[in-house]
Amino acid sequence: MDSGADSVGTLDVALAHASRLLQSDPRLAAQQADEILNVAPGHPVAQLTLGSAYRRQGEAARALDVLEPLARAQPNWGVAQLELGLALANAHRGDEAIVALRRAVELKPDLPDAWRILGDHLTLLGETEAADAAYARHIRHSTRDPRLLEPAAALCEGRIPEAEHQLRNHLKEHPTDVAAIRMLAEVAARIGRYGDAEKLLSRCLELAPGFLAARHNLAVVLQKQAKLAPAIAEIELLLTADPGNPGYRNLAAALAARLGDMPRAIGIYTDVLREYPRQPKLWMSFGHTLKTAGRLDEAIGAYRRCLELAPHFGEAWWSLANLKTFRFSAADIAAMRRQLERRDLADEDRFHFDFALGKALEDSGDYAASFRHYEAGNRLRRKSIFWSAADYTTHVARSRTDLTAGFFAARAGWGAPAADPIFIVGLPRAGSTLIEQILSSHSQVEGTMELPDIIQLARELGGATARGPETRYFEALARLGPEDCARFGERYLAQTRIQRRSAAPYFIDKMPNNFAHVGLIHLVLPNAKIIDARRHPLGCCFSAYKQHFARGQAFSYSLEDLGRYYRDYVDLMAHYDAALPGRVHRVFYERMVDDTEGEVRRLLEYCGLPFESACLQFYANDRAVRTASSEQVRRPIYRDGVDHWRHYEPWLDPLKEVLGPIAGRYPEPPTV
Repeated sequence: MDSGADSVGTLDVALAHASRLLQSDPRLAAQQADEILNVAPGHPVAQLTLGSAYRRQGEAARALDVLEPLARAQPNWGVAQLELGLALANAHRGDEAIVALRRAVELKPDLPDAWRILGDHLTLLGETEAADAAYARHIRHSTRDPRLLEPAAALCEGRIPEAEHQLRNHLKEHPTDVAAIRMLAEVAARIGRYGDAEKLLSRCLELAPGFLAARHNLAVVLQKQAKLAPAIAEIELLLTADPGNPGYRNLAAALAARLGDMPRAIGIYTDVLREYPRQPKLWMSFGHTLKTAGRLDEAIGAYRRCLELAPHFGEAWWSLANLKTFRFSAADIAAMRRQLERRDLADEDRFHFDFALGKALEDSGDYAASFRHYEAGNRLRRKSIFWSAADYTTHVARSRTDLTAGFFAARAGWGAPAADPIFIVGLPRAGSTLIEQILSSHSQVEGTMELPDIIQLARELGGATARGPETRYFEALARLGPEDCARFGERYLAQTRIQRRSAAPYFIDKMPNNFAHVGLIHLVLPNAKIIDARRHPLGCCFSAYKQHFARGQAFSYSLEDLGRYYRDYVDLMAHYDAALPGRVHRVFYERMVDDTEGEVRRLLEYCGLPFESACLQFYANDRAVRTASSEQVRRPIYRDGVDHWRHYEPWLDPLKEVLGPIAGRYPEPPTV
């Protein structure tokens, strides 16, 4: 017998045995690999096995001692790059881990684990689109069932209708195929059908409780539906299973911030930035969290660090501008102008630079140049979003036609009886954050945030997706019975309870857009308070025009759209004044500035609360504030901002034309 062939066969058997031991007993796998390396020094597969075994035992440093030289010696070996990336991540060297993982999928695109883990890292860094693409590639390459290869490819390539059709057909014959169920849930999530995705993923986990990827998907879709308590429950399970997973940690930080648990969110970001010190989006997210917590100097430092790493990153410049109280230096303005001259600048960076420069030049008194930048930023942003002013006007018309005084009288006494919520509605930039800060300074009132629960309920009733218009909203409202209204009111109270961190009997829901659903609020929570924050139409609309919102407010990127939206808003609120007299308390921003104590007393009287002087020292309240006005409401009221829009009046004719007589009649409401 050929002794050379025999020894090779023995080596292959030993390597295969070591590989099998990796899953069940990495300590023995390491011993086996060591023995092989004594016989065959430098054997790459044995080195890979040894490094992997050390990593699985939690010995990241020893793993890297093996894997780093191996990766240098075998630079084109995708599996070695994957194992190196995993070890680097375990050693908290996140930036280097990403480089290795990218190299792994470049060399060997059919590594499903590499795509999944890369997706987790990219999620943490805020690279949402790249993370989604990586997760799609993971799904495609982890599929071994030949019947799922085509729908997996369709999902990966964005052929969503095709993927959905094929998956539904497959699940008719194989209803318990968890891989297919998860893929169909991904399809649903891609098109905004988060409720459907939630049901599918819950079924997936009933069949396979250990399917961590599906559990992560479920936590994400729960978060997108503002179901924070169940989302937290899922993420805690995931962190128990894999505490170092970057995707899980990112979601945990986001959920903590949504709940106002800023110490936890800041702690997570602080730890993560030790591992990823050169990731600009992480520094920006950290800055947002510090800003919300009121740690202004540290927030500025985080934004500045982001810009050191990525000076072209327009959103970080806008984040500085969005502090409102921050002032750019001449050097900052020159740096932003240089970036705008770049031909390779992405549109998203470009419009953020325009908004930031608009603010910088406004602060320096160059209003003509400032308006040019605001106009350019809005024009570019408007191209990338969908907004139908006609759809909204139709919503207002239907509200006036269907939700009449008689409609509400026939349903008197329906809904959940609790009086806990205080809703603050209106247009953004109308003073709602100021009212929230005043009320939350009262001992009996807790401030929360802009809660999406009423809008989610409206979408549910209307059969709308996150991306589509309502279709059956008014018909659904008409069909609600007393039990339905009580159930939805109680559900709202249950869902928002997680936001309440004190024993205060009342809490604030400051979602301005809820004005569109005053009728729904009245039906399900008839004893809740509703406060309409109103500001001069030219001041309010222009303030929104110069604000780039992180999400939503698609009407705000055109003066004409803003004028029409404001007109619809005052028409709708005038209708509710007539249909539900006294139901809504209105606070005019200008009156609050001119007679703060008088307006605060009237506000508290409407809410049934005794006067407390702390409400006049609202700026001393150290609560987290999660809106664009966060720094402004940490200062006493000043009158300078009331008529600031007049500096821009020469360029506001398109807005005036759409508003018509409303601007001249303010603060009188339009005639119904």
